[in-house]
Amino acid sequence: MATATLTDARVRALKPRKAARDIRDGKLNGFGVRVTPSGAKRFFVHCQHEGRRIWRIVGDADLMDAGEARARAVAMLAAIRQDGPLPAQPEDTVFEAVAEATFRRHERLWKPRTMQVNRGYLRKQILPRFAGRQVAELTREDVTTWFASLRATPVAADRSMPVLSVIMREAERMGFREEGSNPCLGIRRYRRKGRERFLSDAEIRTLGACLRAREGEQTLAIAAIRLLLLTGCRRSEILTLRWSDLREGALFLRDSKTGPRTVWLSRAALAVLDGMDRSSPWMFPGRNGKRPVCGSWLTVAWHEIRAAAGLGDVRLHDLRHSYASVALKGGESVIAIGRLLGHSAAETTLRYTHHADSMAAEAAATVGAALTEG
Repeated sequence: MATATLTDARVRALKPRKAARDIRDGKLNGFGVRVTPSGAKRFFVHCQHEGRRIWRIVGDADLMDAGEARARAVAMLAAIRQDGPLPAQPEDTVFEAVAEATFRRHERLWKPRTMQVNRGYLRKQILPRFAGRQVAELTREDVTTWFASLRATPVAADRSMPVLSVIMREAERMGFREEGSNPCLGIRRYRRKGRERFLSDAEIRTLGACLRAREGEQTLAIAAIRLLLLTGCRRSEILTLRWSDLREGALFLRDSKTGPRTVWLSRAALAVLDGMDRSSPWMFPGRNGKRPVCGSWLTVAWHEIRAAAGLGDVRLHDLRHSYASVALKGGESVIAIGRLLGHSAAETTLRYTHHADSMAAEAAATVGAALTEG
């Protein structure tokens, strides 16, 4: 970390780099200026007190000169050593202000649905605990205590933690926290029993029979369910399809969870599409035909169908898991299955390998029985 006597001319001359950098003052220990990649410059104090590292923003270098910042830093360091009240911090370093700035910056990075879900976790799980506090004051103990308080809702806890971590990382980037001080890193998530549900061969046959029996009643819903089972696509990917997305025996998804991708269709999947009405530009049009149907429409239909088929614990998303299971049974590689499902990372596909272990155990039992009988 560079050290130099901070003057107005020296601070003005500092240029941004790809990563944030801190320059310590040669006159006052614990005082310095941070230059962020965006070019923002903020004076800070950083010291040890009673075994704790303390980091505070002194002020924006565009709004105060080096002499004023150094005098303010002297007062802040003295207050820290005496456990006295610190001078008021800038409003833009309060947790909720940093959180809002983080969400604005991620509007281009997160999909609308991701943004909506993350805002829900921010509002319900995160802000009730951290609103009103200075973002630089949040410690690992604060985060672990908050995380422990959510043990009754482990799913919400596990999904809120990455949101808080992004906010803390953004606070570092903005110069409001010490570099590498993210208090969320390394905190173990709650262990939850895996929710993957795979349809057995017998259950797939039962579901197929149930769909055939209802073809005259819920034609569009049955087509959607068959496509989910025959392609491994997500519900949103199927329900937002346009007929123009079907070309040369494949679906060209304009957008998905992992970006644009191609879905190769089997003869059975093509047969489903051949039997559908094409009067609307949407494969699954809503009432007026100008927009696609909403996801809840298919969920309601699925609840009726799964009850009739005796599959009351099976979700629509489990049809995607079942597609992967059948591919695995057929000897497809993890790489091939990942491409079929549109996974961006192999680690996502590898979660299905535990199903391969159970298949291997079944095979070993079958071979063992056959050899014993022989």
